[in-house]
Amino acid sequence: MVQQVTPETTIEVIYPESDGQPMADNTEQFAWIVKIKENLEILFASTTNVFIAGDLFWYPVKGSPNLKQAPDTMVVFGRPKGKRGSYLQWDEDNIPPQVVFEILSPGNTLKETTKKLQFYQRYGVEEYYIYDPAKNDLNGLLRSGDSFEVIEEMNGWVSPRLGIRFTLTPDTLEIVSPTGQNFLSPVEIDQLREQERQAKEAALQELKKERDYYQELLAKLKEKGIDTDNL
Repeated sequence: MVQQVTPETTIEVIYPESDGQPMADNTEQFAWIVKIKENLEILFASTTNVFIAGDLFWYPVKGSPNLKQAPDTMVVFGRPKGKRGSYLQWDEDNIPPQVVFEILSPGNTLKETTKKLQFYQRYGVEEYYIYDPAKNDLNGLLRSGDSFEVIEEMNGWVSPRLGIRFTLTPDTLEIVSPTGQNFLSPVEIDQLREQERQAKEAALQELKKERDYYQELLAKLKEKGIDTDNL
């Protein structure tokens, strides 16, 4: 009797790219997520091996689709820029995000915050920053061995990986790039660009006015019979 061997079937593991939940709970939280993510994009625009994402699922372990987090902003050094539906770490040279930001909202619970902290600590995050815009409260954790250590003084702290400086004013958080540029909202960036355009236009107009005046002066001198060729 010939025994038939049934071939093993491979079950495809699905790694969802969305959980159907909103990116932010309110406008202020969303504005901060956008500001940090987009300004980091600007900061590392010319660096090809830095990947930055906002609200993107990060799966650290192959075959474990329930093991995931979606940091408000994450930065991965050593991985190329590009489109991704999720960050599958095993397809990314097994490089975890080194820097993670979370922006708190009133809806965040202690349980949720603790779960994220444990996840980031376990799976290799080096710097973890948590900002609560409602309370204007910034906390940071820095990897030491296999665990996090609290950064005791965040006011004036400079990120070892990013080179950005955090300053807490009485009203808000200011983030300054290594070149001294403040992190700005998209509207503030557009306003700054418009101010620069207007300043350039004014300088060109002033230059044109001076050139026209010089030409008028030469014409008057010629009318008086003065040789202006060597002027």
